[in-house]
Amino acid sequence: MNQDRLIAIMLGVIAVIVVFGGGGLALAFFLGGEDGGGGGVSSGTTSDGVTTDTGDAAGDGSGVLRLSAVDPTTLDPALVGDTGSAEFVAEIFNGLVTISPEMTIELDLAQSLEVSPDGTVYTFTLRDDILFHNGRRVTAEDVKWSIERAASRELSSPLATAYLGDIVGVRERFFGLSEDIEGVEVLDERTIRFTIDAPKPYFLAKLTYPTAYVVDREQIEANPRGWTQRPNGTGPYRLREWRVGERIVLQANTRFHLGAPSIETVVYELSGGSTLTRFENDELDVASISQNDVDRARDPNSSLNALYQTFTQMSVSYLALNTNVPPFDDVNVRRALAFSMNRKLIVETTFDNMWLAATGLIPPGAPGFTIEDKAFPYDPEEARRLLAESKYGSAENLPEIVITQQGGGASASFDFQAFIEEWRTELGIQARIQQLDFASFLAEQNQGRLQAADGAWSLDYPDPESILDLKFHSESALNDIAYSNPQVDSLLERARVEQDPVLRIELYQQAEKLIIDDAVWIPLYFPVVHVVVNADVVGWFEPPIPVPRLRFISLNR
Repeated sequence: MNQDRLIAIMLGVIAVIVVFGGGGLALAFFLGGEDGGGGGVSSGTTSDGVTTDTGDAAGDGSGVLRLSAVDPTTLDPALVGDTGSAEFVAEIFNGLVTISPEMTIELDLAQSLEVSPDGTVYTFTLRDDILFHNGRRVTAEDVKWSIERAASRELSSPLATAYLGDIVGVRERFFGLSEDIEGVEVLDERTIRFTIDAPKPYFLAKLTYPTAYVVDREQIEANPRGWTQRPNGTGPYRLREWRVGERIVLQANTRFHLGAPSIETVVYELSGGSTLTRFENDELDVASISQNDVDRARDPNSSLNALYQTFTQMSVSYLALNTNVPPFDDVNVRRALAFSMNRKLIVETTFDNMWLAATGLIPPGAPGFTIEDKAFPYDPEEARRLLAESKYGSAENLPEIVITQQGGGASASFDFQAFIEEWRTELGIQARIQQLDFASFLAEQNQGRLQAADGAWSLDYPDPESILDLKFHSESALNDIAYSNPQVDSLLERARVEQDPVLRIELYQQAEKLIIDDAVWIPLYFPVVHVVVNADVVGWFEPPIPVPRLRFISLNR
């Protein structure tokens, strides 16, 4: 997953401010009535059974956690492919299992789990106290229907086969070969059984991803187009208000099966501008620190220093090169670019050491990460040699190189301006940047139409399979660079079923080295989140991957 959280971090680091002009009206979704009218949230119960509240959600900050965010691209768990949307979805919905703040897999909607001796059959018993937000009890049929919907041809989720495809029959349903999913069986009202195609150690981890979350069939069938405006989930928080471009308000679910959250109301301000300025004006409880302000935050004599925290993410920022599109059909051209990118200097100068220079594809915190630098060193002489050995022979014979970034700014990001200058100076290669809005970027990337892309990937669960297999196996639906290496495929396929955890990680590390050597992703940085946190906020953390967070936070006011 996923681009927008990494882009948000990037924007914070280099202090890019994008101004959306035009004076257009902000759209607003209200949860009080079908017509969405009025200036606030009306009270009572909506036609699809979701209770709503009244009142000024923001208030003066007492008893309300005040955060900043961007509008989610979707609140449909089956379609979530970005970390910004996942942050909200993880608070509104649940799955059978979840990932804790300590990055361990724990039961959630499930009360117990039995795994067959051969590791292919998982039998879950649901808790007897799990309710949708409208009070309806969750049953095993709800779980089954949610999986069937996520894997349906009608929904065509680009994530279904990647995250649910280990279940027997999911692929057949997705491709329209079967109406049913053979590997999902309801045994009784509280018991559901999954059968997977082989013993896979990461299967439980995949069930923590939103594609496996439980949704309300009654609500979706009653309002198939508009249900995400007022989702009836099971999570610790429910959506109270969503004013697009203005704010999102989450309200604590007092009947949450793992205990009511401590913080009753969480307000996300969606407007742009400096979060630090709003923090210092006591309008926000957490603010990102940009490169412009990091020296002040690091200064022990600054008022910000005692509130300053950093969190390394389980993510990697990279340059992706599409092997289907010239000149990146030649490995020597790809390697030449990699050898002429001084990422360590960029981290020191452009980013003021706020991020880490990537040492590989597996990020810090993930099993298999090593501090050994496996990425290409800066070696312009080797880059020139490789370019000369390529089938193109020289920079003059290369087709135009276009690097696609997300954004709407007038110029490329500072780091890629530097990389383009390095390519021009050291290799004579001319390249240019094109920028696309987030939705267009994802659409073009998913279709494999980008020649080269400035990208970022956040692991969805703490396992190297979540990046290496999902992004680089030749048959993966998420392989958007047409990469194919039979040796890599073999290693990844062996790792899928290897039961020895040490050997399994070694297989992934071997695959990682081969992928890096093929230079289809040039690893650049490991992102680090820099924030200041109000002293009244207790237990704040920036999880390295998107996990439910708010119920672990409290306010001392």
